[in-house]
Amino acid sequence: MNSEFNNLPESSLDWLQNLIEINIDSSKGFAEAAEKLGEMKQKDRPVEAMFRSLSADRSAQAQELKAIVSANQAKPTDSGSVAAAAHRTWMDLRAALGGGEQALLSEAERGEDQIKAKYEEALKDLGTCPCTQVLRRHYVAVKASHDKVRDLRDAYAKV
Repeated sequence: MNSEFNNLPESSLDWLQNLIEINIDSSKGFAEAAEKLGEMKQKDRPVEAMFRSLSADRSAQAQELKAIVSANQAKPTDSGSVAAAAHRTWMDLRAALGGGEQALLSEAERGEDQIKAKYEEALKDLGTCPCTQVLRRHYVAVKASHDKVRDLRDAYAKV
């Protein structure tokens, strides 16, 4: 890990820990949504594949943030939040009630709103922290995936 990420202030490390948690939440949410779609045995697999890809992307983002936290002699968090577990339960319920891709995409888009807002808040608060270059790159990826999920949700709503 780049030495410019060493000796970050505690407030920056707190933000990184928060972002690790939300990336873990997002990764788990996408993985579980992909699993639900796979169980539905529907012919349309692109959404399932996209969710698996986004799960892997979020896992990689969490790992990158963990490396920065570790470079600061701190122990990175390795779990998501209780609120995210409740959100995934809601996703399970909607899928079980027959919501299909539309319901899962709606819930995924809601989750994307949350991670996007968390990155925006972190970037605003962290200002000139060297870690913001990484966070900006993550934010671009998060915004792109948010828009893709939203557009697919809207497309499924029209079907």
